[in-house]
Amino acid sequence: MSRPLAVNRHDRIRERLIEQGSATVADLAHELDVSRETIRRDLKILAERGELNIVHGGATRRATSELPIVLRPVDNANGRVAIARAATALVEEGSVVLLDCGPTALAVAEALAVRTHLTVITNGIANAALLARVPGFRVVMLGGEVNAVEDGTVGIDTMEMLRNYRVDIAFISAGGLASDGQPTDFSRVAAEQRKLMISAAKRAYFLVDSSRFDCETPVRIEGVDQAAGIIVDSAPGASLAEAVEARGLEMLVA
Repeated sequence: MSRPLAVNRHDRIRERLIEQGSATVADLAHELDVSRETIRRDLKILAERGELNIVHGGATRRATSELPIVLRPVDNANGRVAIARAATALVEEGSVVLLDCGPTALAVAEALAVRTHLTVITNGIANAALLARVPGFRVVMLGGEVNAVEDGTVGIDTMEMLRNYRVDIAFISAGGLASDGQPTDFSRVAAEQRKLMISAAKRAYFLVDSSRFDCETPVRIEGVDQAAGIIVDSAPGASLAEAVEARGLEMLVA
């Protein structure tokens, strides 16, 4: 039996944590046909990337970490499609559109592909690959460090490049929508980048599907008072809806 490469072991470890929430060193070593020391090294690498927590005898999924897009459960797909349709309805032909990375943003990219004349600026790898093939589109891929979890570019270089562009409308992802109506994120760098996306656009909308309601990820996204609104797939409870309204954000229910 051939032993899996490190990247394949890491993928299987992630899958086990998604499926079961935890895994032991002994079980992983047996399943992957490698030594326990090899598994311990793999877990240390993934822990340093913020993808899991090491515990005695194994590892657990880190609750405040976002899963890589390719490994996320396909949840609320219909909701994301509805959000994408509502977002696309706000886009005029000839506009400059700033499109964030993430699964809901990718749904927006798919919906935009029926248009004929747009300039799309994006940090989403899948977004750029899809829209660059659409006749009449001009696509700008924001450079920078590639974040495998986000499937997009993030960091200082990405933000510096973004500052060069004029944007008509931006669609921005969020890790969660806290109970006080504040969009939140998983990392300080990602939150700062999304703050800049808001300020770069004449109109900026957060894309938040209902699975993110009352989800308080660790970092607050500042500058939301400059955003135009939040596009959701279904109406939240009264308390959350009032909190969003109190922040001056229009809530568009797809």
